[in-house]
Amino acid sequence: MPEETKPVMGQNFIHDFIDEDIADGGQYAGMKVHTRFPPEPNGYLHIGHAKAIFIDFGTADKYGGLCNLRMDDTNPTKEDEEFVDAIQEDIHWLGYDWGDRFFFASDYFGQMYEYAVELIKKGLAYVCELTPEEFKEYRGDVSTPARSPWRDRPIEESLDLFARMKAGEFPNGKYTLRAKIDLASGNFNMRDPVLYRINHMHHHRQGDKWCIYPMYDFAHPLEDALEGITHSLCSLEFEDHRPLYDWVIANCPVPSKPRQIEFARLGINYTVMSKRKLRQLVEEGRVSGWDDPRMPTLCGLRRRGYTPAAIRDFSERNGVTKAASVVEFGFLEHCLREDLNRTANRVMAVLRPVKLTITNYPEGQSETFEVENIPGDPQAGTRPVTFSRNLWVEAEDFLEEPVPKYKRLYPGGPECRLKGAYLITCTGCVKDDQGNIVEILATYDPDSKGGDPADGRKVKGATLHWVDAATAIDAEVRLYDNLFADEAPDAGEKNFLDCLNPGSLEVLTGCKVEAGLACPKVEDRFQFMRQGYFCADSKDSKPGHLVFNRAVSLKDSFKF
Repeated sequence: MPEETKPVMGQNFIHDFIDEDIADGGQYAGMKVHTRFPPEPNGYLHIGHAKAIFIDFGTADKYGGLCNLRMDDTNPTKEDEEFVDAIQEDIHWLGYDWGDRFFFASDYFGQMYEYAVELIKKGLAYVCELTPEEFKEYRGDVSTPARSPWRDRPIEESLDLFARMKAGEFPNGKYTLRAKIDLASGNFNMRDPVLYRINHMHHHRQGDKWCIYPMYDFAHPLEDALEGITHSLCSLEFEDHRPLYDWVIANCPVPSKPRQIEFARLGINYTVMSKRKLRQLVEEGRVSGWDDPRMPTLCGLRRRGYTPAAIRDFSERNGVTKAASVVEFGFLEHCLREDLNRTANRVMAVLRPVKLTITNYPEGQSETFEVENIPGDPQAGTRPVTFSRNLWVEAEDFLEEPVPKYKRLYPGGPECRLKGAYLITCTGCVKDDQGNIVEILATYDPDSKGGDPADGRKVKGATLHWVDAATAIDAEVRLYDNLFADEAPDAGEKNFLDCLNPGSLEVLTGCKVEAGLACPKVEDRFQFMRQGYFCADSKDSKPGHLVFNRAVSLKDSFKF
């Protein structure tokens, strides 16, 4: 991405470690810092991944190093090329690039198999016949060692069985290959962990070439070492796995020795970020897809109207720590508002329209005002807005019987400003046979062009947005709220599906927008005056059927 838009990543504890490692006498002295981002292509990236992307790519940028993109496709069960393509698109959208360093874990399957054979030959791995039920039963507890009757299987027998596993002679679950480490270890990840399992399933890249697949804890350190990664940055859940990571590196003849460092993953309230649960929402039709604007996926946030700058800013301001925490969703919204307040053009849109007739404005007459796109920013330019006798205004901007302190339109009420146009005074309304208000009547002051009276008198009424009925365009507007009504939908024994917010989406039809919005670009963001920040829906909006999504409301309730 352009140099001027790159976020500057602040110093953190990871960088303190790296500074020591690359200093004179450090284990990576004189070497280029090399990181990687290794997503599993079994779903779409979400806002939690954005933090990892920011850390992995941002750290490499900070040190003038490299960052690889690697698909961790070691489990073919739910992996798909659709997800591979989407992951690349999301990372590019955030503003990062991996150059020619795009890899797949499956590229190393042959080398991984050879490393596993070496471990067997060294007496550091064996083929085990425990069933999943027996494996659980024999695992032991904090005071009881694990056990396996197959731990002392002869090396030649394990080599033979492992080769036959690879050849596809056995069904799923019949055998596993386990590391021989320490059955009494206080770290259960070191109690002879499984390195390979049998899985007769078609792989999205390897086809049917393999029917045994390495476990992530075995594959991950080997991939890092084969790619020359210096610092393998992981979320905190892998801290207890680090001894196994180091064991694999120490006992396999790999070309380099990367260092694993863990950081706290991102938690956000009113959100779930388990890919399994997000997949369930999609597959059960609880949302319209992975890119539903209520989803925390990057494609969902993008469709809703979030910007890469806002998400990068959010990631930076959350910091990098070892302490797990839950961030308010309101802070993510706050970062978006700050970005869009600087960059989004102001336009007028009436979401719940009622007709306003300026009775003393000449019939058939029309005029055009040049309005600033972003007030106070001349570089943002201006746009033409037409005005005539008949306008659309918000239904809530009129009350036939006003409540106390109501400063909008009502018969005999104060003068109100029509944004950028004239001062008007409400004189009455027209109702249909059912008593519904179908038209508001008002007069205007011809000497108040631009919304300011020539005599400088003060106006007590409110400033109202409006749209010219002669040029207005119909639109559908979708108002989004949190997908979940519960602050912690997946905490404890809750069924997260029971926490869904029935009011997370409100669809308004027959809305009226300025004529200039007839062909909005997907990447454009707008502030609908007094309403919030919006963008055209990237999937459903088209000429003749405009659909706008509210990215975030104007009101910011987040407190620092």
